[in-house]
Amino acid sequence: MKNEKSIDLGLTAYDEMFMTDQERAETKLPRIYDLPLDQIDDFPDHPFQVRMDEDMDQLVQSIKERGLITPITVRPKEDGRYEIVSGHRRKTACELAGLPTIKAEIREMTRDEAIILMVESNLQRSVILPSEKAFSYKMRLEALNRLPGRPSKDNLTPVVSDSGKRTNEEFGESVGESREQVRRYIRLTELVPELLQMVDEGKIAMRPAVEISYLTKKEQQYLVDAIEYADCTPSHAQAIRMRSFSRDGLLGQHVIDNILNEEKPNQVERISLRYNDARRYIPANVPYNKTGEYILKALEFYQKHLERQKDRDAR
Repeated sequence: MKNEKSIDLGLTAYDEMFMTDQERAETKLPRIYDLPLDQIDDFPDHPFQVRMDEDMDQLVQSIKERGLITPITVRPKEDGRYEIVSGHRRKTACELAGLPTIKAEIREMTRDEAIILMVESNLQRSVILPSEKAFSYKMRLEALNRLPGRPSKDNLTPVVSDSGKRTNEEFGESVGESREQVRRYIRLTELVPELLQMVDEGKIAMRPAVEISYLTKKEQQYLVDAIEYADCTPSHAQAIRMRSFSRDGLLGQHVIDNILNEEKPNQVERISLRYNDARRYIPANVPYNKTGEYILKALEFYQKHLERQKDRDAR
């Protein structure tokens, strides 16, 4: 009958019965295509930065000499174009190398499946800024909570999975973070861009940044101006007080100024250093939270070098 639907009984296809094991394996490998770069769009709200640094220069040179070794991953869009899921740095490097096409694996996937893969692939980077973790953690947790069978009322409310654990707890374990630390990172997405940049640069620590994230956008902007004027950032205790004043509707510009201008023992002799400026001289395998320790060791090594130089000159 013409309207009769075929039923998949899970049997081996006729052609596959006569394939060798190697041929069967090859048919299941991902299909790689050469796609025009101008047909590939960036992932919407991609939380990871594509930095024009020494690593990018090396990648561009490698592509010029040997081509792209690892294909990017894209998914087809309804308009016939493609959306990049994994490989934004590689795509940019190919553009800088002057290539018209790029090797890509085309995979059919939903928006949430793409978000999960995008975050997983980018969390393998050696250096990840707090802002990148903040937005990527939020995007992936929302995607996990939208998976079939999960409540959809509040996508940031952690729900219990089949394993008996909450999604934020499961996610934290997968990225090596505690559930509370995941929550702290996601709170950073509530900061205005100027304050979030200060967190990336190491000027504001995580705990005070979380407290500040509860201030209104107007109050945060007041704080940005106060930080610039006072040339210092709030301590954890000061941030807690600001949040308390904000909750009571009493946090104005003058209150922020008064709190911020209090003398803090740990900031009397504080040195301000832009993280991005220092990063150029720090190996890529040194994690963000070890940057200060690495700088101190470098200064100690340099001091010993100067002392040896002084001894040689005295001879």
